[in-house]
Amino acid sequence: MIAATRHDELAEADYARLQSIGIQTARDGLRWHLIEREPYRYDFSSLAAQAAAARATGIQIIWDYFHYGYPDDLDIVKPAFIERFASFARAATEFLTSELGPSLIFCPVNEISFFSWAAGRAGVFHPFSKNRAPSIKRQMVRSVIASVDAVLGICPQARWMLTEPAIHVVPAKDTSSAKRAAANYRLAQFQALDMVTGETDPDLGGDPRYLDVIGLNYYVHNQWTNPGRRPISRKHALYRPPSDLFAEIYARYQRPMIIAETGIEDDRRPEWFTYIAGETKAARDSGVPLDGLCLYPIVNHPGWEDARHCHNGLWDYPDDTGHRPIYGPLEAAIRGIALP
Repeated sequence: MIAATRHDELAEADYARLQSIGIQTARDGLRWHLIEREPYRYDFSSLAAQAAAARATGIQIIWDYFHYGYPDDLDIVKPAFIERFASFARAATEFLTSELGPSLIFCPVNEISFFSWAAGRAGVFHPFSKNRAPSIKRQMVRSVIASVDAVLGICPQARWMLTEPAIHVVPAKDTSSAKRAAANYRLAQFQALDMVTGETDPDLGGDPRYLDVIGLNYYVHNQWTNPGRRPISRKHALYRPPSDLFAEIYARYQRPMIIAETGIEDDRRPEWFTYIAGETKAARDSGVPLDGLCLYPIVNHPGWEDARHCHNGLWDYPDDTGHRPIYGPLEAAIRGIALP
């Protein structure tokens, strides 16, 4: 996706575009499968332009170490995956700190819960399994723990963010069994972070020290009926304001948080951003340390499933000169938001 949007070519211009409208922090990704084409041999040329652009502009980057891609020779549920990921995280940290100094913020694994569902139950991400979600989730938790230890061994002052969807699930039928099933599904959103902290599954090695900043991903489809996964609207009787979801998660974990992803396609972009910014402010006003709101994506991109041109970003595909047209209504909405 980085190559498809030409961000690898235009990183400095893309970062400067963000700064031009007052955004001084961005999430960006490493491409593990390009960096480690052979086991334990690392080539960071694919990351060099992004690192140089961050240095040139001074923008703060939250680096995603694992955003689903990994080397082809690895089996995600084998012990070697954890060992290789920890080694990769160590090498990536050495490279980034050598290029940018010791102020590192990283996301070890993006959305453990979503990834384990997509790769191990829905079968839409590699390895396209339908019955391995629990084992993949446990493996991702082990990977977080091992990579955090590896990074802190190189950069003790590093900060990290663990991202998870903030969801609400309501019963499709008004029966006690349907209500129980929906409640259990809703509570499953806490499973991955509870494993990381050692609250559950202590054999994984979790501990509260492995939970630093929490990133919450929230989209229009994050509240749905069970069974069926039909999204519910804000007018639904059981719809919960997102600020309530954010407050519940903070009460459970007592960690600083950001909205790590939010966005929508086409003409709804400005209204959705304004709505989530309002919910962010409501959470902050209630005492929740929700310290950032991250728009996903910054640039339009080909669809994950069908390569269609997704109009969900702030800027569009670049022309031959590298210029990206901006979507004015979303720009206006962003400029109109000032979180204290």
